[in-house]
Amino acid sequence: MEAGLIPLVIAVIALIFIIRTFKIVPQQHAWVVERLGKYDRTLTPGLKFVVPFVERVAYRHSLKEVPLDVPSQVCITKDNTQLQVDGIIYFQVTDPMRASYGSSNYVFAITQLAQTLLRSVIGKMELDKTFEERDAINASVVNALDDAAVNWGVKVLRYEIKDLTPPAEILRAMQAQITAEREKRALIAASEGRKQEQINIATGEREAFIARSEGERQAEINKAQGEAAAIVAVANATADAIRKIAEAIRSPGGDQAVQLKVAERAVDAFSHLAQKNNTMIVPANMSEVSTLIGTAMTLMRGKPPSAP
Repeated sequence: MEAGLIPLVIAVIALIFIIRTFKIVPQQHAWVVERLGKYDRTLTPGLKFVVPFVERVAYRHSLKEVPLDVPSQVCITKDNTQLQVDGIIYFQVTDPMRASYGSSNYVFAITQLAQTLLRSVIGKMELDKTFEERDAINASVVNALDDAAVNWGVKVLRYEIKDLTPPAEILRAMQAQITAEREKRALIAASEGRKQEQINIATGEREAFIARSEGERQAEINKAQGEAAAIVAVANATADAIRKIAEAIRSPGGDQAVQLKVAERAVDAFSHLAQKNNTMIVPANMSEVSTLIGTAMTLMRGKPPSAP
């Protein structure tokens, strides 16, 4: 009985020895090994060996990025307004040895420091700025946390504010301000539209008036140029006629032709008066008519008229 029990005990002891000797470290993990209670080394992913009963795996750390929720808290702004703020931190263990021995609880330390830094940053800003400068707040918290977390073997990657909630009274006042601002912008836009409309109308009327006046001016210029050209043409024609008459008069028989033409015109004038009126028109001096007719007949015969 005892002889069969001894191999079983030896097998159990060997199994325990093997289990405590061979360690398989997962990917993105780091295990801290202590030898006789003192830090010895950090195990990286893969199959590793540990001396049983002399060495032990004291800490196991994940090297993945870890999101950590920061509890909501009340912050006081520069203009003494309460603001409910909550956020989230993303961090990663970069030094397993410091993460094991730098702080007893680095997660709790990061959370508390984030809340403290957030209250400090919010306290330097007015309420309106806290909504506009969220990126600046996040950057300030990350920089301060990262400097402090170096001793804890932790790298703070980023901090994000999830929500900023002012009191209900402030929310109503902000909503009223936003409504008033929108109404103001609407009125300004409407007035600018009316102003632009009036400017466009005035500009159009001015351009139309200028166009009409330019058209009228050009028409007057064209008319004046036409009249001037007509006057010049008439004057040129008259001058040509006068020159031709003068040349005809200076030619042989020209003087008699002029006298004959005058006599014909006189006779025609008396004949037209007799045709257009029922009353018989008799010249006051009949000898003038006979003399005129005699002169015309003498001219037609080619003899000079005798003196009356």
